Amino acid sequence: MKPEELRIALFSGNYNYVRDGANQALNRLVGYLLRQGAQVRVYSPTVEHPAFPPTGDLVSVPSVPIPGRPEYRLAVSLPDRVRRDIEAFNPNVFHVAAPDIVAHRAVTWARKHNIPVISSVHTRFDTYLQYYGLKWLEPAARAIMRRYYRRCDAIVVPAQSTAAIMRAQRMNKDISIWARGVDRTQFNPERRSLEWRRSHGIGDDEMVVCFLGRLVLEKGLDVFADAIDAARAMGVPLRVVAIGAGPAHDYFQERLPDAIFTGQLTGTELATALASTDVFLNPSITETFGNVTLEAMASGLPVMAAAASGTTSLVQDNVTGRLAEPGDNEAMANELADYQRDPALRTRHGAAGLEFAKTMDWDEINAVVMHVYERVIERRRRLAKS
Repeated sequence: MKPEELRIALFSGNYNYVRDGANQALNRLVGYLLRQGAQVRVYSPTVEHPAFPPTGDLVSVPSVPIPGRPEYRLAVSLPDRVRRDIEAFNPNVFHVAAPDIVAHRAVTWARKHNIPVISSVHTRFDTYLQYYGLKWLEPAARAIMRRYYRRCDAIVVPAQSTAAIMRAQRMNKDISIWARGVDRTQFNPERRSLEWRRSHGIGDDEMVVCFLGRLVLEKGLDVFADAIDAARAMGVPLRVVAIGAGPAHDYFQERLPDAIFTGQLTGTELATALASTDVFLNPSITETFGNVTLEAMASGLPVMAAAASGTTSLVQDNVTGRLAEPGDNEAMANELADYQRDPALRTRHGAAGLEFAKTMDWDEINAVVMHVYERVIERRRRLAKS
């Protein structure tokens, strides 16, 4: 099948209205597909002032603010106007990117019209529940997700560790790896700036621990703060830079009152701030890949992370960084102490991470998804003929 024969209907819960790693990956994928000659139409909630312009044609679907998280929107229906748009586009494959209401209805629509569906897994939504006192709902959430993923022809996940979890939870049998790349023209060690550090009152020899991401509870902000507190209790001198914005900003600032909060940064500002720190600490267990982890590695930073899905496919313990059991603040503190005492260790692990990041080419990675589209379409055609 030729790429120009592909007509992809992509359904996303957040394509461009709030910037995050998932929609950055989706926009890069769409850009790659369009360059190959494929046709893509995206269906997603929209807002008046999105975080960035969408790549490709974007059709708005009805949505409402999510209670407690109004910056995000929940797609709630596929009205007649959207269904007519889908019919006019005449897709030969559906790509659903989040298990929300519209995605469930899109899968039903595709199955009724004998169109294959792939789903991409960007976040372990079931793990979010523990951060909001709803851990008891995890079994029900997984059951709903299992029904959703099993109705798809194939799923793509960003890492082998995530694939193992999806197989263990019996989500689907056809699982391929759609990793993530990194833009090394943006993220690289040459962005490191002593001037940036000094402008924020950071000494040339001080060790700076970085947090990068949305300031939301499910990113493990409590674990990050606990690890910093534990390291300081051991007498480890360090500074903290938090890059990002979000509804938990006040909570995080209260936990780390002496941290430097940059707010959300993009482009060269982001790359400079990240490369100008010394250690990247990622405590999250909700990631399926961890784009920010790869960006830190491309910036030449060693990574201290929770040993969770996604991260374990990027960070090689004691080679490109250090891994600790999720929530083990004492272990994280000890490893931060090692990095503070031994700058050569930081340099060695950062250099190894940089070499790994150099292997993550976006076009090769996105080609995997295109081949999955082609494969499920051909499989449906063969079944129709049999």
